[in-house]
Amino acid sequence: MFQRMAAGMLLAKQSAKVLLSDKELIIFPILSSISCILVMLTFAVPLFLTGGYEALESKEGLTQAQQILGYVVAFLYYFVNFFVIVFFNSALVSCAIIRLKGGDPTLSDGFSSALARLPQIIAWALVAATVGLLLKMLESRSGRGGNFIASLLGMAWSITTFFVVPVLVVERLGPFAAIKRSGSIIRSTWGESLTARVGIGLLSFLAFVPFIGAIIGGVALLAQSAAAGITLIVIGAMGVAIVGLLSSAISTILLGGMYIYATEGQVPSQFDSEAIQTAFARKRTR
Repeated sequence: MFQRMAAGMLLAKQSAKVLLSDKELIIFPILSSISCILVMLTFAVPLFLTGGYEALESKEGLTQAQQILGYVVAFLYYFVNFFVIVFFNSALVSCAIIRLKGGDPTLSDGFSSALARLPQIIAWALVAATVGLLLKMLESRSGRGGNFIASLLGMAWSITTFFVVPVLVVERLGPFAAIKRSGSIIRSTWGESLTARVGIGLLSFLAFVPFIGAIIGGVALLAQSAAAGITLIVIGAMGVAIVGLLSSAISTILLGGMYIYATEGQVPSQFDSEAIQTAFARKRTR
């Protein structure tokens, strides 16, 4: 496990170097984050007015019509949110694969690739939104047992669909075929060595710590010096946002590299051969 975690951390560092060579790729997670915020603001009022939030939280006092309308609005929110995330992730994965195969990608390449896969992205967003809504309903309506089951199902879903985005980008499969293909890659090439992902999470956590500390320190200082406290909070919040964006981009680049190795058996030159093989089981899928 520790060897795989170390391999994951090394691969994360090497993915960061890829990002440094194509700094403009950070635009994709920035646009994705801004779009998700706009989507959330757009749907927040309708969710509350239609009872969507209350319906998802299993609160009483709503008529059947309100509950149905609430679920419809909630589903639309999930769908649009997933569409935005998958669209920009598809653009970034496409650029990452071009770079990892020796090309020189541009933002236009990423957007063109995502637009060319628009039918697959829309179909996948519909499936992901349906599953997300069902898991949320299970979590909110079944007590602690439901929370536990929903967490397990959510984890299994995340693992099974891990390679869906690069599969959509490269193989242009429909949503159900993409799920099957992603699951096949996981079973054949990664299996129990998913612990390598912990290395990436650990690096992100270590980068978050000082900025979270700044936010906590700023809150503590507010009573003594409002200006100093607010300054620390702003610095901490900006740092958390930047680390989050960088972590998202690095994870997506690494996903592209792992997909290439998993399906083609070739280790991209930007990655350490031993590290990426340590993160995978020996058998590959084609």
